Order: sequence, then C-alpha cells, then structure tokens
Amino acid sequence: MRVLGVDPGLTRCGVGVIDAASVRSPQLVAAGVVRTSPGLDHAHRLLAIEEGLEAWVQANRPEVIAVERVFAQHNVMTVTGTAQAAGIAMLIAARHAIPVALHTPTEVKAAITGSGRADKAQVAAMVVRILKLDEAPRPADAADAVALALCQLWRGGSVNRYAAAVQEHAARTGRR
Repeated sequence: MRVLGVDPGLTRCGVGVIDAASVRSPQLVAAGVVRTSPGLDHAHRLLAIEEGLEAWVQANRPEVIAVERVFAQHNVMTVTGTAQAAGIAMLIAARHAIPVALHTPTEVKAAITGSGRADKAQVAAMVVRILKLDEAPRPADAADAVALALCQLWRGGSVNRYAAAVQEHAARTGRR
C-alpha cells in the first residue's frame, strides 16, 4: 500500500509518502514540503499548494491520502489557512478518486509514540526508528506528514480492510 500524508499549512505544507507490503514493513519513499511565499496574495498561495500537491500525487500515485484534521487554534488566520490547505489536499484526492482519511494530531502522536501528548521531537525520533532512517525528514512539517502516513497505515488500514471485507461479503450474499 502506498500512503501519502499531508500536514497542511499555508507557508509549508508537509508531504510524506510511504510504501508498505505489510504494516510491519513500511519504507519511506519521499518527504518534503510545498512552500508558498508570504508575499503572494492568499489566492495565489492556495494555487501554489494545489500545484505542488498535484505534482506529488502525480509522481507518487498513492492509494490513500492521510490529512491532518484541522482543530481550532487561538489564531483564526492560522487555522483558516491550514483548513484551506487541508481542503485542497482533499479536493486533489477526490479529483483522482483516491480515498481520504483525516487524523487528529493527538491520534497521530498516539499511533507513532504511544502518547497523544508527545512533542514534535518525539514524533520525529519515532519516525526515524520505525523507518530505520539516519535522520528525521526535514523540515518538521515533512516528518509530521510521514507520521500521518504511518498513522493511516496502522490505524486506517485495518478499518478500511474490514469495511472492504463487509462490502465484498454483502456483494456475494446479496445482503447489506
């Protein structure tokens, strides 16, 4: 399974791609960020995020896209830009008929470190350990995106496989 994780942001939108033949053997494919200049007007920053994420999807052909679920913050402008970047990631997924999974930051931290209160350094350290890397993807937004992809692999995959099995059984038996 190939999973693309997106840590949405208006200035730096983290992106990470992992492959896994099983949940026990994930491999890092790529990690990075889509950057926009604060000097651009808002609409052109969103366009740059769309173009950048579209290029990542085209180049990596993920089977699922995991996006960080935006939560309320004190700074309304920050949460608005983050939510818009998340929406763009979901739009691109829909355009390509790729399933989307949303995960909260706490859910990702708990999946990766065992604690929903872990800090960025702990998450990055576990990404290094899990994927057997020499160092964490940089910047931190890229490491967070990889953590999102790992969370989807571990938490989303079993739910999706269960739903697929139920759907297959219903199709074979004619029951819902």
